[in-house]
Amino acid sequence: MCVKVTSIGLKGMEGYRVNVEVKIIVGIDSIVIVGLPDASIKESKERIVAALNSLGYSLSCQKVVINLSPPEQKKNGPMYDLPMAISVLLGLKGIEVQIPDHVGFLGALSLDGSIHPVEGMLPAVLAAKKVGLTKLYMPYDEKLPVLEFEGLEIIYVSSLHEVIKHLSGEEIIPFHPRTKEPVASINLMDFQQIIGHSYAKYALEVAAAGEHHVYMTGPPGCGKSLLAESFSSILPTLTKEAQLEMISLYQLRGITYPHTHVPPYRNPHHSASDVSIIGGGQNPKPGEISLAHRGVLFLDEIAEFPKKTLDMLRQPLEDGFITISRTRVTIKYPASFILIGAMNPCPCGYAGSNSHYCTCMPKQILSYQNKLSGPLRDRFDINLFLKPVDFKATREKETESSKTVRKRVEKARNRQYDRYGKEICNSRVSYDLLIKTSPLTAEQQRILHQLSTKKNWSNRSQIKIIRLARTISDLHGSIQISDQSIWEAIKLNSQSALMGKSISV
Repeated sequence: MCVKVTSIGLKGMEGYRVNVEVKIIVGIDSIVIVGLPDASIKESKERIVAALNSLGYSLSCQKVVINLSPPEQKKNGPMYDLPMAISVLLGLKGIEVQIPDHVGFLGALSLDGSIHPVEGMLPAVLAAKKVGLTKLYMPYDEKLPVLEFEGLEIIYVSSLHEVIKHLSGEEIIPFHPRTKEPVASINLMDFQQIIGHSYAKYALEVAAAGEHHVYMTGPPGCGKSLLAESFSSILPTLTKEAQLEMISLYQLRGITYPHTHVPPYRNPHHSASDVSIIGGGQNPKPGEISLAHRGVLFLDEIAEFPKKTLDMLRQPLEDGFITISRTRVTIKYPASFILIGAMNPCPCGYAGSNSHYCTCMPKQILSYQNKLSGPLRDRFDINLFLKPVDFKATREKETESSKTVRKRVEKARNRQYDRYGKEICNSRVSYDLLIKTSPLTAEQQRILHQLSTKKNWSNRSQIKIIRLARTISDLHGSIQISDQSIWEAIKLNSQSALMGKSISV
């Protein structure tokens, strides 16, 4: 007789139902696992034998064939130990119960029969909910937040013996996870701590409100990194759903994500490989762009990153996800982040500076600027040229805290969510929906047409200005796109500001 138990498989963040089928026949002692298992699953047979033996079950003179269906999908990780052990017990008549296909099992076995959590448990649980499971047996993982889902009962078990008792109808001591999660301490730079740069702070507020990408240039030490580090402090806090998604991505990468409501901030060094930034590898894992999902990716000295790596950012910047294709599998990871790029204006760093003399030739400056390709540069919505702050000229005055700015950003985002009927911001909503909900007046269209003709703006540049203007109007509480917001958007987007010709901060 062939028995079947349900588990969950993962393909990136996407999950699918896995049927663990077992057939036990008389023969030489052996366990054969088929269905494209990886090395960790092939080793499961030794753990299963030892765990069953510790409970008094023997597989002598038995040949066990285990099939992980669907057979065309690659299976990874030891979390199939528990469902395989349960299916073997059913085949041995060790437990005589009917297990419905809406009941699933996840967990790795120790040799003594205890069950332990493994990497990728959270995305597997989220997938179990999506594929329609109503009950899930799994070990408790203290690294995860409290998991409560409507329509999915999670039964925490610590050993194979507990699972057998519960399936047989016996009561086990119910495990109640902590009800209060520890708050991870995180030190964020506050806007109040940054002296000067009032215009740059306003530009970052606009970027946070509409999820616009920012490009900053300026001489060394003028405050580019400081502003980028403080940017997360003005972003809206993560929802519970967003936190679970972030923890899932970090689990798949094999690192811990702190249980905090603050959006992630990632700043990889320019020496990082393209795989570590984009994602991939022999067994594809999320890269820095996915770890920055729903948060900020800061590329300091962006011109020093390999051109190939930077050009690979173009697809996720447009789509909000990254697709990694391999011979046997194609995996998609979410990568919806706000990109902040920063670099010096020239090799010596002082082009356009009022305090230092630039020693670079025009050809050197052009060559340095061209390290950033035109298509990638065109994806930045806001362009800023920063200058060093004159502490003597800067008057000491009360500046707004990040908390105050964040409240305005949250109100602007809520206006966008209400207008579009879903959680999407002005920078990512389709152009058709943007214009349908916020049409331009005839005069505004005429002005944009004249300027685009005069300055040779691309269609993307014109659309970026409209998106920026919509965000600025949202910050000001305007129902329609105002004329003033269009001029502000043109100023924020103007690349002539990159040499400090029109913007002073």
